[in-house]
Amino acid sequence: MRWHPVIAITALLLLPIFAFGQSTGSQTASTNDSSCIGKWFARVDETQSEQPHWITPVATTTPRLEEEFRYDVAWQRSNAGITAENYGGSKGLELIPLKRVEVIFSVPPYVVHNNPAVPNGFGDFQALIKYRLLSADEKHGNYILTAFFAVSAPTGTHGNGALRAILTPTIAYGKGFGYFDVQGTLGATLPAGDTAVIGRTYNWNNALQYRVLRKFWPEVEFNSSLFAEGKNDGKKQTFVTPGLVIGRLHIWRRLNFTVGGGFQIAATHFHTNNHNGILSLRLPF
Repeated sequence: MRWHPVIAITALLLLPIFAFGQSTGSQTASTNDSSCIGKWFARVDETQSEQPHWITPVATTTPRLEEEFRYDVAWQRSNAGITAENYGGSKGLELIPLKRVEVIFSVPPYVVHNNPAVPNGFGDFQALIKYRLLSADEKHGNYILTAFFAVSAPTGTHGNGALRAILTPTIAYGKGFGYFDVQGTLGATLPAGDTAVIGRTYNWNNALQYRVLRKFWPEVEFNSSLFAEGKNDGKKQTFVTPGLVIGRLHIWRRLNFTVGGGFQIAATHFHTNNHNGILSLRLPF
């Protein structure tokens, strides 16, 4: 029963992708296509041509602008040894409606706690907007700088979301050196109220990738959090996340497929969970 709402929401968000795919007969939108869809994809192609062509890391949010549907599954093992399952990972539909701008509408994740004392349920709805400040493709500098702003609404069920809306301003960066690249983010999660209870979190993530045989991107990520106020006030945790992303693999017309996975290992004495698995499925278009 827990899969039914997840599948329904996923199918609903996938419909625009297949509609777009049927509206264009080539990988790149034709410059002679004056339809709304043709103009949309022409703008997307132009926008993406002006930035590096790396792959999105497993855990770290990329500073690049993407058009895709993404669905993650995570297995988080608590310090008590119980593994919770997160279906969706707060990922979803990513669109480029304007040049230099991306918006992301998440599928509310469904959390299975595998603990009879904690009810399963949906997490909060989230939306994120990116504005690309600076960028250059591989031939003209191979770098990018992007500002993010995310907001989550307290829509979670059975205590699986936050008590208040959460605001997350972030700066993201990236630099490439041949087949090697670094992508990172520096941001803060700031509750709209009850800060003393919820607390603030300052996050710093960095992904180091190397491209092999064009389609394989082995990586290692460093995901750090510093907690202020709330129950973890003054504590910090860091995960080291080795992983691999494979893509983009062409499926049909504009539609591609990318798959990635990683394993998070706590590198600090304090950690809220450890030995976590991540599976990331993406349909770029």
